[in-house]
Amino acid sequence: MSQATDRLAIIATRRAAGERSGIASICSAHPLVIEAALRHGKARDADVLIEATCNQVNHEGGYTGMTPADFRRFVETIAGKIGFSLDRLVLGGDHLGPNPWKHLPAREAMAKASRMVDAYAEAGFTKIHLDASMGCAGEGAAPSDATIAARAAELAEVAEAAAERTGGTKPVYVIGTEVPVPGGALEAMDHLAVTTPEAARETVRLHRDAFSRRGLDQAFSRALGVVVQPGVEFGNAEVITYKPERARALAGTLRDLPQFVFEAHSTDYQPVSALTALVDDGFAILKVGPWLTFALREAFYGLSHIADILAPDPARESLPAAMERVMLAAPGNWKNYYHGSEPEQRIERHFSYSDRIRYYWPAPAAQHATEALMHALGDRDIPLPLISQYLGHLDGAVANGSVAPKAGELLIASVTEVLDIYASATG
Repeated sequence: MSQATDRLAIIATRRAAGERSGIASICSAHPLVIEAALRHGKARDADVLIEATCNQVNHEGGYTGMTPADFRRFVETIAGKIGFSLDRLVLGGDHLGPNPWKHLPAREAMAKASRMVDAYAEAGFTKIHLDASMGCAGEGAAPSDATIAARAAELAEVAEAAAERTGGTKPVYVIGTEVPVPGGALEAMDHLAVTTPEAARETVRLHRDAFSRRGLDQAFSRALGVVVQPGVEFGNAEVITYKPERARALAGTLRDLPQFVFEAHSTDYQPVSALTALVDDGFAILKVGPWLTFALREAFYGLSHIADILAPDPARESLPAAMERVMLAAPGNWKNYYHGSEPEQRIERHFSYSDRIRYYWPAPAAQHATEALMHALGDRDIPLPLISQYLGHLDGAVANGSVAPKAGELLIASVTEVLDIYASATG
């Protein structure tokens, strides 16, 4: 992984030299999404950046039940299965800070965050996004900017020590944060404020000073990205598309910050023209996650309809019905995000752009339902008219022979379509 990290580390230098330099950050723990991303990278002989969030993967297991070492083994196992070179892989940790434990007093939350960062660095994650922007118990919504930077530097010191102890590749860092917090927007998007140039410069200054106070100047020299809000977001049924003119002043600050590129979160569902413009304007790291599992869910649901025709079985529950049952039984991952009437909530549970259904695919009942579906379809060729009817976005690729008309390949192809958009945008 060191070679890919070395290439990522000079992303700002490559951009300054006139190279079209950008990369998609794959934020998902679904094995089929990971497989699609690695197959896509192998086919293009390209680096692949895969990131796990603090809530998803941490030293206590996170909501996936995986520690950072578990997640690395998980990704590397899939890479080995498809023959993807680990020299092309970068593993990253996103929003690493006290967020999972913000209900605790700051000292306790930061102690847990330190153990998490140590686990990420020890496991060989080399792209570390330090984010201590959330207030802990008794602090309100957020601490001061200076406190945020000081806590980030504290966590960087932990990461540096872990890399030194293990002899691993020294990590590169991303600083700053954006609204909303990891997990998705809670409010309606009536307006979206673009980060001001002053705020971006102040973020860098405060973090540089905080690192320096701890003797971490060399570590800060490996900081390559600043998370900002360029004016992109998505909700349950709407997408705010990037408008370059709104972010022109923000993009211009990179002339004063030659060490950095910007990292843009929540770029899902943007058209390729908007993603391309983001990269052109210096938002070189594009986070994408829900769009990938949204595309996967589309394919799963299409295959469920196809199975009802090709392999009818009254005893087999349809996949949408099974997922509805799973989500209703454990509403914690969607109830604070989906509002309105019960019919409206039902639609959002399955079809929202925020894709809260992604949290439920690992549930045993969901696993059983998807396994039953794939078993019913087996390795048979699915007739093109049924693909046209229920997976129309893949009709052309199947017709021209680039995608085999088999259930497993159709799932991968649905995710790959999104990856192709990012590959086109990032160059």
